[in-house]
Amino acid sequence: MRRLSFSVRDELAGRITSGAILPGSRLPPEPQLAAELGVSRATLREALRSLEEDGFVTRRRGAGTYAMHRPRLRNNLDVNFGVTEAIRSAGMRAGTVDVKVRVSPASDEEAAALDLAAGVPLVIVDRVRTADERRVVFSRDIVAQTLLGQDALDVIGDGSVYDLLDSNAHVAIQHGVVSIEPIAADRSMARKLKIPAGSLLLYLRQIDYDRSGDPILLSHEYHLGDAFEFTVVRRGPGRRFR
Repeated sequence: MRRLSFSVRDELAGRITSGAILPGSRLPPEPQLAAELGVSRATLREALRSLEEDGFVTRRRGAGTYAMHRPRLRNNLDVNFGVTEAIRSAGMRAGTVDVKVRVSPASDEEAAALDLAAGVPLVIVDRVRTADERRVVFSRDIVAQTLLGQDALDVIGDGSVYDLLDSNAHVAIQHGVVSIEPIAADRSMARKLKIPAGSLLLYLRQIDYDRSGDPILLSHEYHLGDAFEFTVVRRGPGRRFR
């Protein structure tokens, strides 16, 4: 049987996403809210803990429980998939704005990352990803022009670079290596994401490799710090202790 706390959680989450409980507003005190929902305070607290984990509410000691602007988007780093999939898996509408595609000669840093000669023509795709129309990620994908072809410049839009590589060059990405760093948004990034300068971002730099181990795609992603929750499975050392 479905636990009562799950039903309470779904009821409150529905009120938040529908706007019945406005973002930033304080929820009624626990005794009042529990009585309204017809549950015990223990059941309500369990539901509130779940809502907090998913980013629907924030609980401040001595101040109460407040509705958050948006639920946080979960992105499992064990699985190499795009931002669009992460947004859709959270039940939110994914979108893409401010798409800019250009061809530019490889810098020394880009050439080293992709094992190319400096100056080789690269396709650079800049995009802002949205979740329910909120700007949450700025991404820059960089790949050798020879792998995409000139036609790809006209069709990339909000599509997947992985799919273009597969269809145009029959290149399948086998794995990616990512590094993560917290940074503060500078003025340029703040304008792209329409946030105050200095806002917390999570910067992801990723290199994707094909089955032969050759670097194919260099990506830079800037995620709003309060919009995403990243998880990764850390497997044990596999040693048997006595």
